[in-house]
Amino acid sequence: MSIKIGIAGYGNLGRGVECAVKQNPDMTLAAVFTRRNPADVSILTEGVPVCRIEDAADWKDRIDVMILCGGSATDLPEQTPALAQMFNVIDSFDTHARIPEHFANVDAAAKKGGNVGIISVGWDPGMFSLNRLYANAVLPDGKDYTFWGKGVSQGHSDAIRRIEGVKDARQYTIPVESALEAVRAGENPELSTREKHTRECFVVLEEGADAAKVEEEIKTMPNYFVDYDTTVHFISEEELRKNHSGIPHGGFVLRSGRTGWDGENSHLIEYSLKLDSNPEFTSSVLAAYARAAYRLSKEGVSGCKTVFDIAPAYLSGKSGEELRKMML
Repeated sequence: MSIKIGIAGYGNLGRGVECAVKQNPDMTLAAVFTRRNPADVSILTEGVPVCRIEDAADWKDRIDVMILCGGSATDLPEQTPALAQMFNVIDSFDTHARIPEHFANVDAAAKKGGNVGIISVGWDPGMFSLNRLYANAVLPDGKDYTFWGKGVSQGHSDAIRRIEGVKDARQYTIPVESALEAVRAGENPELSTREKHTRECFVVLEEGADAAKVEEEIKTMPNYFVDYDTTVHFISEEELRKNHSGIPHGGFVLRSGRTGWDGENSHLIEYSLKLDSNPEFTSSVLAAYARAAYRLSKEGVSGCKTVFDIAPAYLSGKSGEELRKMML
C-alpha cells in the first residue's frame, strides 16, 4: 500500500520533497498546499492538485503524512502544531535553542489529534544529531565538535529575507579551518561559538532600504547571528542570481575520546556530508521519516518524536529480513 504524502509549502524544500517522493516506490504524492494562489503554482507531478493551505482540513482522511516545508523562523512554530491535530506530520525545524518548546507544542497537538509528529528532521538537526548521540554513547570519555559548511543555510537565509527592506539574501556558514584541524589533530580545544564558524551574508535590498539598519538587524539577530563574526555584503539582484543561485552545504560531526584503564588510547569519530543541494538532501531525510511516522501511526503511537526516538529500521523501505541480509 502506497503512503499518501501531502506537501505544505512549495519552495525549494517542497520541490525537493516532491522529487524524493518520486524516488520512493512506496510513496505517492496526494496534494500540495500553498499560501499562494494555487493557480500560480506549477508542480512537477502531473495530475496532483495544488490547494490552498486553508483547505488542508478537507484532506484529513486522504493524506497519511503531511511534510511541512516552511521556515523555522515564523512558519513551523505555528503550522506544525496546527496541522498535527489533523495529520501525521514531519518538519525540519532547525532553531536549536527552541526545539524543546517546539516539541512540547507539537506533542500536545499531536496527542490531541491522535497523530504522530516528528520534528527537526534533516541533516542538522537530524542526521548530525544521531551521530552525536552514537558517538557519545560509544565514547563517554570525550568531547563533541560540530562544524557546518561551507554552505548556504536555508534557515538563516530565510531569517534575513524576513527583515524589512530585504528583497533577497543568501547566508553562508563557514568553518574556521584552524579550529577544525586542531580537533582532527586530537588537541581537544575549547572552542567558543565564534571560534568555530563565521557567517557571510549576501543581501539584495529593496529600493530605498536603509543598508546600515538592515546590517545591524542581521548582526544582532538572536539564535542566528549575534554569537558569530558576521560579514554582510550588499549586492545586486543580478549578482545574486549569477554567483549565489546554488544551495550547497555540508559539514562535520566529530568526537574525540579516550579508552583504556587510564585513558591511554585515543580515538576520533568523524561523520561528514558534502551536499550539492541542501534542500534536496533535507527533503530526502524528511521522506524517510515520513515512512517512519506512517508505520508508527499504524501501530497506534501518537505524540511528538525526534530522530532519537525512531528505530533505524522504520526509515527503510526494505523489510527486516532484507536489512539483516544486506546491511547488518
